[in-house]
Parts: sequence; structure tokens; C-alpha cells
Amino acid sequence: MEAIKPLQTRNPGIKTAWIIFWHLFFWMGMISFFVFLARTNDEQLTTRELVIIFLLYPLINISLFYLNYLVFIPNFLNRKKYLQYAGIVALSIVCYGLFKYGIGLLFKDVVLVRQKGHVIPFSTYFYSSIFTSLIFVFLSTALKFSSDWFLNERIQRDLENQRLSAELAFLKSQINPHFLFNSLNSIYSLAYQRSETTPEAILKLSEIMRYMLYECNDAKVDLDKELQYLQNYIDLQKIRFGAKAFIDFKVEGNITNQKIEPLLLIAFIENAFKHGVANDITSPIKLLINVADGKLHFYIQNKKHTLNRDAAGGIGLINVQRRLNLLYPDRYSLNIRDEENTYTCELSITL
Repeated sequence: MEAIKPLQTRNPGIKTAWIIFWHLFFWMGMISFFVFLARTNDEQLTTRELVIIFLLYPLINISLFYLNYLVFIPNFLNRKKYLQYAGIVALSIVCYGLFKYGIGLLFKDVVLVRQKGHVIPFSTYFYSSIFTSLIFVFLSTALKFSSDWFLNERIQRDLENQRLSAELAFLKSQINPHFLFNSLNSIYSLAYQRSETTPEAILKLSEIMRYMLYECNDAKVDLDKELQYLQNYIDLQKIRFGAKAFIDFKVEGNITNQKIEPLLLIAFIENAFKHGVANDITSPIKLLINVADGKLHFYIQNKKHTLNRDAAGGIGLINVQRRLNLLYPDRYSLNIRDEENTYTCELSITL
């Protein structure tokens, strides 16, 4: 199975530029909003006061936001150094409170002086600063945890998609040798009998292999081409059995402009020919494919053969069931009835 490659970020420089842009856009929008409210509610604020209150102090708080977001959380909290993280955050909040109070002393008339000349005491201002700093630390922590969670979820989805793709490639790689093995056995039987239909059988096999090699590389193929592939396989089996092959194959509904995962149905038909009775005119292999309302209904029934049951007979059906689980989760139903004289498979897929 193909190894799962680590997640690679496309154009990391462009991604970083977009992140910086949206962060700048958010903070500029918030500052502009509060400046607008201030000018609307209080026409007495000067440009100097607006710059100090709505630009200088927000920039100080924003710097604490990113100090926690870019330095403290990655180096302490993410490494499970909880005590160190709590201590460095507490120390930073205290230092920021002292620093902002120092800035307030420089612009005392704007920051610390209120109406009627009342000066805000240090304790009141300091507690208010701690509360504001805690809000910014909380917001940066919430943003960091949220972004890391979404990133981890995306990485897990990408890894799961890569795993599923590798598993599907592995399952499909098993189909070709399995099918080729059975077909070559049939042609060998014809050649051994010196049958005149051997060249025609080889030509049919060539058409089948061309389809499998060149048209099954896409995730989905046209349903009509897939059904033509099944018809070619049935024709190959008829060549093998000659006039003794009896199969009732019907296709109903509109099969054009429909898509299906390639090589899903062949295993059921292979199983019917390999382990069933194909040369009994009273009990032909019955195969019906009906397409209606965006659903494909597949029905096949064969009379059971009691001889030549080799141990490898179930590989194809096991693979197709696994592929159905991967490709059509909750979009298919499969009913297999192994009765005394007949073997029946009914499959319904939402295309």
C-alpha cells in the first residue's frame, strides 16, 4: 500500500499574508468603530485624546494579545508547562499594568484626570488594567486553541483522505491481476481445446484490459462504458462456454449521463460464472441492472455449483464490499443470500 505522505501546505507565504491581512483588518475595524462611537457621543475629544485613548492603549493591549498568542502559548502552554505559563502570564499582566500606568502619568490630563479634576487612584486604575489585560489574554488563548483545533481537524481529514486513496488504489490494484488470472484461465481452456473462438476471446480480453488500464484511472466513469465493459466480459465467458452458456442480462432505465465508481460490479459477475452453473438452460444466470431516480439497482442470481470451490473465490467480493464502504458510505445497500441451490446478490447504490 502506498505510504501516506505528510501534509504539505500550498504557498505558505500567501497563506501567512492572508492571515496577517485579516488580523490587521479586524483590529483596524475595531479601533475605527470605537473612534466613530467616541466622536458621535462626545464632540469634545481632541485628536490628541483620540490617538492616546483609541490608538496608543489599544496597541499596547494588542501587543499583549500577540505576546500570549505567538510566544507564551507555543512555548509554555502547548508544551504542558502549565505553572510556567501561569507565572509568565501573571508577570506580564502586572508589568503591562505598571507600564500603562506610567503612560497614564505622561498623559495625566487625558488618562487619569476625570470630570471636576478628579484623579483616578493607582489601585483603581491598576485593577482596571488587569481586567482589560485578562480579556486580551483570554481572547488570544481562545483564538489560538480554536485555530489549532481547526488546523488539526484539517490535517486529520487530509491524512484520512490520503489513507483512503491509498487503500482504494491498493484494492483496485488487486482487481486487475485477479480478473486477468481468471480470463487467462478461460482462454487457456479454449486454446487447449483448439477452439476457433480463441482469437476472438483474446480480442475481447484486449478490449477489456484497454478499458481497465486507460479509462478507469478517474474517480468515476460513465455508467454506459462500465456496462459495456460488463457486456464484454459476459461475451468473453460465452465464447468460453460456447453454445452452453446461458445468461439473462437486462439493462433498464436511463444509463446516459450517469457516473459510477469503476470496476465495482464485475466481482459479482465473476463470482457467478466461476462458482455458479452457467450451462443449464433451465437455470440461467440472471442479471438485471435498473437505473431510476438517481439510483442503480443491481441484481444477479446463479444456480450454485457444488464443485470447484477454491479458497480464493471470495477475494473479489471481499474487495468490492470494502470499496463500497469507502466510496459509498451510507449510500448503498447490499443483500447477499446464500441459499441451498441459488446464490443471489442485490446491490442498490445512490449514484
